[in-house]
Amino acid sequence: MKVNGSSDVGSASPSRSARRASADSFSLGPADSAQEAAPAARAGATSGIASLDALLALQDVGGPLERRRRAVSRAGRILDVLDEVKVALLDGEVSPDALRRLTAAVRDQRENTEDSRLESVLDEIEARAAVEMAKLEAARAAV
Repeated sequence: MKVNGSSDVGSASPSRSARRASADSFSLGPADSAQEAAPAARAGATSGIASLDALLALQDVGGPLERRRRAVSRAGRILDVLDEVKVALLDGEVSPDALRRLTAAVRDQRENTEDSRLESVLDEIEARAAVEMAKLEAARAAV
């Protein structure tokens, strides 16, 4: 297809008679219509903010996969510290710092659990850490 120059299409501006007709037909309407438009604009702005707040809340909460990922991460942290304490106990050189980290990891997990069986396991871990801490303090006092 070949395009040659400009076509014979008229100018884009309307004719003088069309401008005069549109200028003569303009009106603001009754005063009540302006008052009705303002509340509608305010309601639209409020719903925009509410939907933004809802989206931010959903991002903060996360979905079930996000909650599971966080729980697995916290559980991995507890298991890592438990392993460190186990090795230290077998060597006979458990440090109070490792026991404090274990207690802190258990407390962090406890805030986000709703399972009674998990709560009982966390109670046992925390009690064992407290016993080991008491043993260390008693050994220091004896020296």
